Amino acid sequence: MDHTEDHSKESRTSFLFTIVRLSVLFIVLCGIAYPLACTVLAQLLFPENANGSLIKDSSGQIIGSEQIGQSFSELKHFHGRVSSIGYDGAGSGSENFAPSNPDLLKRMQESIAEWKKNNPDVPISRVPIALLTNSGSGLDPHITPESAKVQIPRISKVTGLSADRLEQLVDDHVEGRGLGIFGEPRVNVLKLNIALDELLKK
Repeated sequence: MDHTEDHSKESRTSFLFTIVRLSVLFIVLCGIAYPLACTVLAQLLFPENANGSLIKDSSGQIIGSEQIGQSFSELKHFHGRVSSIGYDGAGSGSENFAPSNPDLLKRMQESIAEWKKNNPDVPISRVPIALLTNSGSGLDPHITPESAKVQIPRISKVTGLSADRLEQLVDDHVEGRGLGIFGEPRVNVLKLNIALDELLKK
């Protein structure tokens, strides 16, 4: 009987040591080695993306990220998509209203009214729907080329730059599909406005 109890205690002790060893092993592998390897590889292969795709001005000061949209309200700038969270990078999301939701209708009516006020020369029928609707994240840094070009009459009037020059500026900043097949052509609003500001300085 004593021999059986001793053997049972040894088995339990061995089992506990096995659990502890496996726990330590997986803590080291999953909690230290794997994240460290991912960080090193990211810094070696994609350093710009790994560090936030930051955009800096001519003095080296960080002014934003390629991956997070910013709010532009001045009439001289290109405007991005509607953002329910005000492009607050601390979080993301939208109300995700159904088409039948009266709050969505109210928001759309407000966006349309603002468009008519700021862009009297462009009828609402010419405005791409993406420019009046919210993105899923509320942080979308891109708009379609059409959404940029439809703003040209307003910007041309405010800045004095010709419509042809502004259209060329947009064309110069169109980003193609990923690997030629993924996504749609798009324009980064922050990068486009930086180029516009540089153009206005000349």
